[in-house]
Amino acid sequence: MLQRLDLRGVGDDLDGRLPRPAQAAEGPVAAVQAILADVRERGDAAVRELTERFDGVVLDDLRVPTEAIDAALDGLEPDLRAALEAAADGIRDFHRHQVVADHTYERDGIVIEGRHIPVDRAGCYVPGGRAVYPSTVLMTAVPAKVAGVREVVLCVPPDKTGEVPAVTLAAAAIAGVDEVYRVGGAQAIGAIAYGTETVRPVDVIVGPGNVYVALAKREVAGLVGVPSSFPGPSEVVVIADESVPADLAAVDVILQAEHGPGGLAWLITWDEAVADAIVAEIETQVAASPRREDIESTFAEGGHAVVCEGPEQAMAVANRIAPEHLELLTADPQALVPLVRHAGAVFCGPWAPASVGDYVAGPSHVLPTDGTARFSSALTVRDFQKEVHVITLDEAALAKVGPTVERLAEAEGLAAHADSVARRVGRSR
Repeated sequence: MLQRLDLRGVGDDLDGRLPRPAQAAEGPVAAVQAILADVRERGDAAVRELTERFDGVVLDDLRVPTEAIDAALDGLEPDLRAALEAAADGIRDFHRHQVVADHTYERDGIVIEGRHIPVDRAGCYVPGGRAVYPSTVLMTAVPAKVAGVREVVLCVPPDKTGEVPAVTLAAAAIAGVDEVYRVGGAQAIGAIAYGTETVRPVDVIVGPGNVYVALAKREVAGLVGVPSSFPGPSEVVVIADESVPADLAAVDVILQAEHGPGGLAWLITWDEAVADAIVAEIETQVAASPRREDIESTFAEGGHAVVCEGPEQAMAVANRIAPEHLELLTADPQALVPLVRHAGAVFCGPWAPASVGDYVAGPSHVLPTDGTARFSSALTVRDFQKEVHVITLDEAALAKVGPTVERLAEAEGLAAHADSVARRVGRSR
């Protein structure tokens, strides 16, 4: 089920030895570009036709009425509502600690104020199809609201009846979402990036999705803000030793594979007996899983069981993969943490499965995939804000720095730059 890989004896020579699924950049770029161009040109009509083609439903109104959102929250089972509200409270509290206060810097009469200003309108994408994800509503919309975004827009693929699942709408109400649209796929990204007759464009687009969604966000980046991560199909790397029961390591290899094909699910250990025990347990659990087909489709291309020389090589392998989720199921996980270079989120020890991060820990579960953890991070409050610098000088300060400005401007051949200072400080040019 998991493809076995033995790296003992290769040392640091890992180049070309770590298989990965086809990179997302090699995916259906032309198809995504065609979808986006159609939406940009024909607006609502294109969105409706593409929704019928890909989701099999005919839509009348793209927007979900506010009354339906309120009714979904009112009709939610009390225990599920309490769980969503508890999760939202934890996410909100964590992200409040990310808010950076405005600050002032002074040097020789130069005063610089750094102001953190939220975007006006943010678009949150939440996947559908194989499962419903009210947790992703909370993990995207709550940080946006904490950042101070005035209008938060949600796009969710419709189900086979043309509706958005009630639990997703209830989560939108709890998170304070302002508009919900029953549109998914690349066409949803096009709609909120370009705008249509029904949908006003946004300033930032966030949220995970399949390869079409992730590529669509890359295509519209520059027109709207898109975080540098690539939040595509889910990934997990589990590093385990003999200290953790095999069934716990096994279920954690499985849990992100439940999302379906295109992701990664790796087990790494330096004990062959541990690998054998965990792989056997994985096979038993998958056979009994209600999402067996999705799990097996992930394992077929992205599932590996790796035996390494020791903890250091195991961490080197994990860093090469740069996974979305990294679990350290070892006797001393904290000893491995300093070796982590590239991972979206790290979970330490047997009591911290990645599922806790998916729902209630607090940081957003919108994490970098496809190797982008090498240079990007989880979704944060800062993805919804920009820092604006307000710069003030008095006459004495300009007189002091003026010659430096003039000399640099002269070196670049920009006479007006130099003259803008010279005229103010009484030096004719």
